[in-house]
Amino acid sequence: MKFGKVGHPELIDFTIPPDHPDTAVVLSKNKTGSETKVYVGCAKWNSKDLKNFYPWKVKGYKNLPTSSLTKDELEYYSSLFNCIELNATFYRIFPAEQYEKWRDKTPEGFKFFPKMTNEVSHLRRMNDKALEAADRYLEVTPLLGDKLGTIFLQMHNNFGPKNWDRVVRFVEYWPKEFPLAMEFRHTDWFNDEKVAQELYHLLEENNIANILVDTAGRRDLMHMRLTKNEAFIRYVGANHKSDYPRLDDWIERLSSWESMGLENIHFFVHQNLELESPLLSAYFIEQLNTKMGCDLRIPKTTLPPQKSLFD
Repeated sequence: MKFGKVGHPELIDFTIPPDHPDTAVVLSKNKTGSETKVYVGCAKWNSKDLKNFYPWKVKGYKNLPTSSLTKDELEYYSSLFNCIELNATFYRIFPAEQYEKWRDKTPEGFKFFPKMTNEVSHLRRMNDKALEAADRYLEVTPLLGDKLGTIFLQMHNNFGPKNWDRVVRFVEYWPKEFPLAMEFRHTDWFNDEKVAQELYHLLEENNIANILVDTAGRRDLMHMRLTKNEAFIRYVGANHKSDYPRLDDWIERLSSWESMGLENIHFFVHQNLELESPLLSAYFIEQLNTKMGCDLRIPKTTLPPQKSLFD
């Protein structure tokens, strides 16, 4: 994920901004008293991307006790993580049987958070044909069954507020039985307070999550405004030692939101160069368990958490 990549991350101020004042309001009026559900995962399960994770990629693997484990990457990944950000569905709509295979080879309680096809967001740019593409996407995606998490729609960087009418039409068209999160990347959605408020209220009224993006080169997207009782966070590490204290800051913010009534945490770890996502995820989960009393499994890696390439 090269979005927001910078050459010198040590020069970036990674301070998380204060809460948007309406976030507390949203959490207070949408809490149900349910136990907080926490899902933490990576963006991919491909072994070419996830280093320090698959034991059979380690020299001397045949002599390790884990050598009897499945070598199916998704099966192994889902035995340690409770979710995946499914980016593959951005590039194409797969045949129905592929969704069924993904569903059937993952354990109970596992969740897929699939990205909407780029035909909707990038090729058709939310026009009339985009609605048809969304319908085709929803013909097969629900085959993930009870393992389907929130679907998310990522807009093109140059998709700005001049397209407001298209956003309204799509949001109102979207079938409400499928949870949706939306990510807006054009800075003008957030520069103008009136535009930002209209967007937030549209999402809030239609029960759509406003995706929070934490990446080095786009601090303008750190608006910290929740629009439903769901924190959908896409964290992009900078392949730099600052990645770990940034995660510590997110632990504190999520803990604060939980005290306000937050009941759904969906946190996905990326890197510009996918070298250490499992390590960062393992570190984050360990700290989350300690701070918030979660009981998430800490994924095994070929290095312990925070023993990274930076050391």
